[in-house]
Amino acid sequence: MRPVDVLLLAALSAIWGGSFIFMRYLAPLIGPVATAAARMLIAGLALAGGFLAARYDAGWRRNARHFLVLGVLNTAVPAVLYSAAALVLPASLEAIFNALSPMFAVVFAALWLGERLTARKAAGLAVGVAGVAFTSRFSGVAFDARTGLAMAACLLAPACYGLSGIYLKRRTAGTPSLAIAGGSQLFGGLALLPFLLVAPPGPAPIDLRIALIAVAFGLLCNALAYVIYYRLMATVGPTRALTVTFLVPVFAMGWGWLFLGEPVTWGMAAGAAVILAGTWLVAGRN
Repeated sequence: MRPVDVLLLAALSAIWGGSFIFMRYLAPLIGPVATAAARMLIAGLALAGGFLAARYDAGWRRNARHFLVLGVLNTAVPAVLYSAAALVLPASLEAIFNALSPMFAVVFAALWLGERLTARKAAGLAVGVAGVAFTSRFSGVAFDARTGLAMAACLLAPACYGLSGIYLKRRTAGTPSLAIAGGSQLFGGLALLPFLLVAPPGPAPIDLRIALIAVAFGLLCNALAYVIYYRLMATVGPTRALTVTFLVPVFAMGWGWLFLGEPVTWGMAAGAAVILAGTWLVAGRN
């Protein structure tokens, strides 16, 4: 990868590591669905406004299907899953499970893109599964039905990222990454609006502080982050772009300790090392 791509991956890791902190703060106050919808709508409206001001043609009608599919699959569903898990799990643990994204991408690429599943990649997948089992057992989080469901949500979310990478590669050739970033955020956020009727914001009233934090969350972790992410998808490909997950757990642990006072247990650190070793085997050069 070019130096600029490496720098973008590092910046994206820091930003997305911080996204788990925002979710840990907002989800208990306004609920998982409202947390996910707010971040996406704020980002989508900001990017759409930027497109209008710059007279940038995002091809809204032409690319509407792509925007909706990617908005739901790559952002809305994972955002709700991670926000729901944030009610139970520490930010660092969520980020550790997020590191499985390249593994799902490799499996789906083998199934639908015909990419070869080498011995090294297969070994990486086995190591990753072992890392998940280890982390679940020794993370220091009491295991019960709620934590089990939260961990399952944190496994389904990276699977969505892996699927969306395949969709990007097969269906969106020629669609500008900037248009995908803005369109997917706006369409994904709009798709969540009906669910707010079932899960309205609460229990805390939305005051100025919560509103400002939600705006910062949307602009930083969605608008800016997804512009970077889709650019990397276009320049280095879906599997390598998902190697952003190498550093996300490190930043999430640091941000969680700094801003939320979350402890970093030896089990989390060891589990993260095992999962990241598996990710390196899967996503590295063969």
